[in-house]
Amino acid sequence: MQQLAQTLLIVPIYQFLKFLTLETGSFGFAIILLTLIMRAILLPLSLPTMNSQKKLRALKPELDKLKEQFKGDRQKLQLAQMELYKKHNINLFSGCLPQILQIIVLIALYNVLRTFVTMAAKDGITVQTLFYGLDLAKPDTTHIIPLVAAVSQLVLSIMILPGKEKHDLVPNNAKSKKVKEENKKETNEQEMAEAMQQQMVFMMPLMTALFAWSFPAGLGVYWIVTTLFTLVSQYVLVGPGGLVDVKDQVLAFMKKSQQNVK
Repeated sequence: MQQLAQTLLIVPIYQFLKFLTLETGSFGFAIILLTLIMRAILLPLSLPTMNSQKKLRALKPELDKLKEQFKGDRQKLQLAQMELYKKHNINLFSGCLPQILQIIVLIALYNVLRTFVTMAAKDGITVQTLFYGLDLAKPDTTHIIPLVAAVSQLVLSIMILPGKEKHDLVPNNAKSKKVKEENKKETNEQEMAEAMQQQMVFMMPLMTALFAWSFPAGLGVYWIVTTLFTLVSQYVLVGPGGLVDVKDQVLAFMKKSQQNVK
């Protein structure tokens, strides 16, 4: 398996990165170009995921209606949701392949960057790893790369969040004790799901920052360019996504603050 990865990924990436470094005369610009080219190649695989995200946000009102219709019957709700997804050609698992490929490429690129200078030297090439004052072959001691990587990942994580679901699908003023219990249970489950989503929003940027601090700065540059490429792609093809919800929450908070001051 290791030999296969070496032959199919590590060696081709090394050779292409070496070619770009020689052509541009800059190790940093070579990494940026390599990243953009690789992301452009992988973009068609990400399109189904982006289309599904766009459709899911548009279907939020219908999904909320199904939850109200089948409250208390999780099995029927799941079947109704699957029928709705099937009707609108939504595949919830379409995003797995691009993510797996991105992780594989990231691991391969890490191996290339870790040994690139040594391997290039064996080929008789001296590589200048300094890029605007940063040594891309070593971890970034200025913390600029980890910070930018974390912030860009945070924005992307918020953007790809699904639309905020409605709470209190069962009226709070219902007289039935059973109905009130179902309402409370449904609200608790919804809040738990949203809490997990919120945790992931901050976990990914934190993990990205930790990796960027530990690994060569060149890998951090790759991650930043990858994230920015995905951000632009998401915005053009899907729209601002979860950023709209954040904007609404910020505006509501500011409005409330102004009212309190008055």
